[in-house]
Amino acid sequence: MTTPAPWDRIDGKVQAWHRDRLAVVYVRQSTPQQVIDHAESTRLQYGLTQRAVDLGWVLSRVLVIDEDLGHSASGVEDRPGFQRLVSEVGLDHVGLVLGIEMSRLARSGREWHQLLELCALSGALLADPDGVYDPAEHNDRMLLGLKGAISEAELHLIKQRMWNGRIGKARRGELAVPLPVGYLRRPDGQVVLDPDEQVQAVVRLVFGLFDELATINAVLSFLVDHGIQMGIRVREGPERGELVWRRPSRVGVQNMIRHPAYAGIYVYGRSRLDPRQRRAGRPFTGRVRRAREDWLVYLPGMLPAYIGLERHERNLERIEANRARAQSMGALRNGPALLPGLVFCGRCDARMVVRYQHGAGGKPWQIYECSRAKSDYGGELCQQLSGPCVDQYVTGLLMAAMAPAALEVSLAAAEQAQQRRAEVDRIWRQRLERADHAADRARRQYQLAEPENRLVVRELEKGWECALAERQQLGEDYDRFLACRPRLLTAAEREQIRALAADLSAIWRAPTTTGTDRKQLTRHLIDKVRLTVIGDSERVTVQVVWAGGHRTDGELIRPVGRLDQLSYYPQLATRARELADAGRSARAIAQILNEEGFRPPKRRDHFGTQGVRGLLQDLGCVSPHEQVIRRSAAPLDRHEWWPTELAREIGMPRVTLFGWIKRGWVTAHQQPDARRSWVVHADPAEIERLRRLHRQPRGRPARQAWLDHQQTTIIPNEEGTRRDDGQPHV
Repeated sequence: MTTPAPWDRIDGKVQAWHRDRLAVVYVRQSTPQQVIDHAESTRLQYGLTQRAVDLGWVLSRVLVIDEDLGHSASGVEDRPGFQRLVSEVGLDHVGLVLGIEMSRLARSGREWHQLLELCALSGALLADPDGVYDPAEHNDRMLLGLKGAISEAELHLIKQRMWNGRIGKARRGELAVPLPVGYLRRPDGQVVLDPDEQVQAVVRLVFGLFDELATINAVLSFLVDHGIQMGIRVREGPERGELVWRRPSRVGVQNMIRHPAYAGIYVYGRSRLDPRQRRAGRPFTGRVRRAREDWLVYLPGMLPAYIGLERHERNLERIEANRARAQSMGALRNGPALLPGLVFCGRCDARMVVRYQHGAGGKPWQIYECSRAKSDYGGELCQQLSGPCVDQYVTGLLMAAMAPAALEVSLAAAEQAQQRRAEVDRIWRQRLERADHAADRARRQYQLAEPENRLVVRELEKGWECALAERQQLGEDYDRFLACRPRLLTAAEREQIRALAADLSAIWRAPTTTGTDRKQLTRHLIDKVRLTVIGDSERVTVQVVWAGGHRTDGELIRPVGRLDQLSYYPQLATRARELADAGRSARAIAQILNEEGFRPPKRRDHFGTQGVRGLLQDLGCVSPHEQVIRRSAAPLDRHEWWPTELAREIGMPRVTLFGWIKRGWVTAHQQPDARRSWVVHADPAEIERLRRLHRQPRGRPARQAWLDHQQTTIIPNEEGTRRDDGQPHV
């Protein structure tokens, strides 16, 4: 006599209406490797189909959900099969859910109790080899809750044991972690440099280019322009360990420069998993980089190195400095400014930023300004000045500093260019050698095949022809590359480099010298440029801090917008009045001022006739012609002003007052004389208003006018009329 099976003893829980629904068999293995290694477990799970039939279900009403083979039960985001199961239960399509054990369904308490609640609401049963359970019954619900808690605790213990073993092995430097480009792991676990010479040459070229070009974008552009590819070892699949060549990418170059393995450092725990940043369907998302001091394992000298530790630290500092932040210089960018990231405010010691505005013909015009207080706290600009005058001053200092070493610089440049061309040419010749080997191997495979076996010979012949075509194409590409970039510097090129060394300014101004080249050279020689505008004048004190700590102090002249900003404006005004009182014409006054060394604002070379007339008008010096017009005009009434006299009374440029007249900001009328002269009406209160208007920041009147217009045209809600829907009407 045989002992009845558990599901035979408790058949009373299965009702007829349960059998009218589906019986779902849920099949899952945690990893793809378990699917391969634990085939017996998978077979037992599929065998639950027969048990459902034994419980009274028709085979056609048994649904097998196996989409989660190779997925862990620790989360629901990457388990489409479990999501499908929950949906079917919630739609009242399921009468019985079968699993080889409860841990197959879920190892998370939240997901497990969610499934139990749905089964209880829909009347579905759960079953495993131990029996059939009804989540709606208290005893079964308590037992199922205990099974779920045990399953979740078991997962925690498994993870804890695996983690302790992993971190212990990593602290000895024995844990096999994924290796970056240029490294290979032998069968005995030892990490060595990739035995392929071309792979090593490309890795060393990348680090050499970053030392020279200083930015990741420049390194990537060089690799693309010269047709250099990256050698990658396949990490998984049937071609695991094979070497493939792929085009370079920004992420690949950045990871190569950042990775500490190239400095011989074994690290583990550089990132952690943040569940909040995981994305459904993307199992490798959610990784967050840790700060360097939070790395779990840091073992220098454990791996063969391509670069030294100091060089690696210098590369990291350069990458950090290339970030566009207030604390760093930022990467080299397009634009005519020579000193972005190097200019500091002499008043508050904050880093000054570069702002561009378009001048005549759309040409960009750089301005250095200290806007930290304005951008962070809504205050005023600390100071600003035109950029070309600063760049020109610093350029003169650079030329003077480099002049003694011009010959050495030319020789070093020639040697560097020769070395870089040799490295690139060596990589190209290695690619040709690899193509020759592939063609020769295809030839030998074709010759070793039996001629009678045409099915094989035709395929080998096709492979041989393809290898020969690739070799021919690569050879033609190499010939074109040599035509554009010869392997060796010619005698004419060397002589040209030596000749240019005698005239550094010509090299600096040459069209072939890019703005990036000038900025890079400047950053190599200068650490900081501190600027301080003296008051609101044209004088600027400059302190240049050179690499190494030496300092050079000087003073430059910047362009200003108004005459009264000039430091010598009192002397200029006094001299102009003297000449005007002496009856000199505007042309004669301009000539005398130019001869005496006076210069107008905005750094023009000399005063012109129109400029002198404007100066005399601002000073209240009326020309003889205007004096005749005023004498012939009717006397002005009380509180009436000529524009020149009113501008002098307020302390503002005469041209600005005329602009206000055109905009209607002041009350004025024109006289019936030949020149249609303007007369302004302004009592003491009006004069005080105009003074306040002149002191307001630029753009404030336009903004205030818009606000005033909004207040007069928009009706407040509490006072507005109401429509039929009860909403205020504007």
